[in-house]
Amino acid sequence: MKLRWGLIGCGDISRKRVAPALRDSELCELVAVSRARAELAESFAREFDARRWCAEWQDLLMDYEIDAIYVATPVHLHAEQTIAAAERGKHVLCEKPMALSVADCDRMIAACRGNDVKLGVAYYRHFYPAVRRVKELVDSGELGVPVVAQINAFEWFDPSASDPRAWLIKKRLSGGGPMFDFGCHRIEVLLDIFGDVRDVKATLANTFFFDREVEDTAAAVLQFERGTCGTLTVTHAAREPQDTFDLYCSDGSIHIPVLNEGTMRVVTRDGERIETHPNAGNIHQPLIEDFATAVLENRDPIVTGEIARSVALVEEKISRNVL
Repeated sequence: MKLRWGLIGCGDISRKRVAPALRDSELCELVAVSRARAELAESFAREFDARRWCAEWQDLLMDYEIDAIYVATPVHLHAEQTIAAAERGKHVLCEKPMALSVADCDRMIAACRGNDVKLGVAYYRHFYPAVRRVKELVDSGELGVPVVAQINAFEWFDPSASDPRAWLIKKRLSGGGPMFDFGCHRIEVLLDIFGDVRDVKATLANTFFFDREVEDTAAAVLQFERGTCGTLTVTHAAREPQDTFDLYCSDGSIHIPVLNEGTMRVVTRDGERIETHPNAGNIHQPLIEDFATAVLENRDPIVTGEIARSVALVEEKISRNVL
């Protein structure tokens, strides 16, 4: 038995990761795709072996062959499309961040619950073997008490007006700058490892490089209920890319120079060691496999709407608690 999918949005992330993951999964079948420009929807469908295509995403929801919808559109559309899909009895896996606000997240969760469909959100780093290993080490107590976690996420991004991804720097479409776009991934990792957040302080900034509606650089300090402090720094304005994770504990530390690669240095009272925890070839694949299995087995996906809502709540606290 396979889960039959419709894909709303055929942009960069869909082409690189989502559609290949759906095509390659033994649990999934990509039935149809939607994109505003019909000729591009057709070429995309042919490339990834989807049987049908359409220009209007609403038409996809009317397809009786489709069991689940992957929402891969700009953030401002997530709530509307997820709710509409749920009302048509479709399970939904939505791109991150979940929505523009916590209130929208609540509406999405309520719609999916009310129509007895599954809701997942594409925080695929939750499935990184390195992240699972960090959580295992923290929970084991081998490194003592986690004291300070530090994450840097730097990615140069200066799109032209004609760039298909230029919507990411328009606040009404994206919700914010890099803290909203890829900072949300790191917030989910921190919440997964350390639990609920007690307090948040932040600074949002625009360097002299860019003239845009959203911040190009941001830093947040999070205090977790367990006492751990976390710092998250993100930017679109630094040329050197960064994807680091460092954790300092009372009896040791963990250092991951590139989270997307998964090699870590673990320091303990007995010395240090190198561990390697590589990701799947397509980092969306574990997310897709889990969601399909969840639907077919009638259980919750690992990354639920409630988890994504908790990320959105931290994002709102960051926006409200600017120093």
